[in-house]
Amino acid sequence: MKGPLVWGITLSIALLVGLALFFFLKNVFSGELVVRDYILQVGRFQLRWYSVCIATGIFTAYFLARRRLKNYPIKPEDLDEGIFWGILSGIFGARAYYVIFNWDYYSRNPSEIWKIWHGGLAIHGAIFAVLLMIFIYSKVKGYFTFFHATDLFTSVLPIGQAIGRWGNFFNYEAYGRPTNLPWKMYVPPDRRMPGFDNFEYFHPTFLYESLWNIGVFIFLYFYAEKKKTNYGETTALYLILYSIGRFGIESLRLDSLMAGGLRAAQVVSIILIIIGASWYAYLRGKAKRNVNNL
Repeated sequence: MKGPLVWGITLSIALLVGLALFFFLKNVFSGELVVRDYILQVGRFQLRWYSVCIATGIFTAYFLARRRLKNYPIKPEDLDEGIFWGILSGIFGARAYYVIFNWDYYSRNPSEIWKIWHGGLAIHGAIFAVLLMIFIYSKVKGYFTFFHATDLFTSVLPIGQAIGRWGNFFNYEAYGRPTNLPWKMYVPPDRRMPGFDNFEYFHPTFLYESLWNIGVFIFLYFYAEKKKTNYGETTALYLILYSIGRFGIESLRLDSLMAGGLRAAQVVSIILIIIGASWYAYLRGKAKRNVNNL
C-alpha cells in the first residue's frame, strides 16, 4: 500500500503546484501582476531570479547525471570535478559568444565585458565551451571517451536549459514578436524592445523553448537509458532535436544576435543539425555493419 499512497500524494502535490503555476502565469501574462527580477535585496546586493533559475537547472542536471552514472564508465569524483570545470567553461563561453556578436557595443565599453550581472549570456557559446572542456578533460583522464561524457552531458542538459529559461521570464527578456494569441505575455513598458513601445503583448518564446527542451529531455533521457552502447548517438540526437526547436523559435525572437543579416542562432542551428544528422547516420550504419559481421 505504501507505493500507491506515495504516488497518490506525489500526484496530488504535482497537481496543486501545476494549478498554482497556471494561475500565477495567467496573472503575469495578462499584466495583472508584474514580477520583479530579484528575490531579495540587501544594500546593493540582489539575489536575482535569473541566477537562481540557472543554478537550479545546473543542480537538477547534475543530480540526474549522478543517478545515471551506472550507464557510463565515469567515476563519481570525476563527474564532480568535470561539473566544476564545466560551469566555469560554460560561463566563459556564454559570455564570450555574446560579447563577440555585440562587439560594436563592447569595443566602446570594454569595462562592461566582465559584468555578466548586467546580462548577456548565450547558450550556444556555453555548449561549445563545455564540449571543448569535455574533450580536453576526457583526454587528460584517459579511461573514458569524449562520447561517454557528452552522452551523459546531453542526456540531462535539456532539463537544465528548460529550468534556466525561466530566468528570462523574471527578467522580461527573450520574448518574441507582438501577438494577440490567447497565451500572449504582457511586457512592461520599460522592458519593451526599441520600436515596440506601443505594443503590450508578445510571444512568450522563453516558454516555447522551455517546453521544447522538456520534450527533448524526456526523449533523450529514456533513449539513453536503453542505449547502453553506440556512444555518441545521444549527443547527435541532442544536436538535431534542440537545434530544430531553437531554429523555429528564434524566428519569433526580437533580441536575436545577428551575424551580418542573419540570425546567428539559426545559422548555428542549421550547422548543428547537419553535424548531428551526419554523425547519427554514421553511428547507426556502423552498428548495422557490426551486427551483420557477427
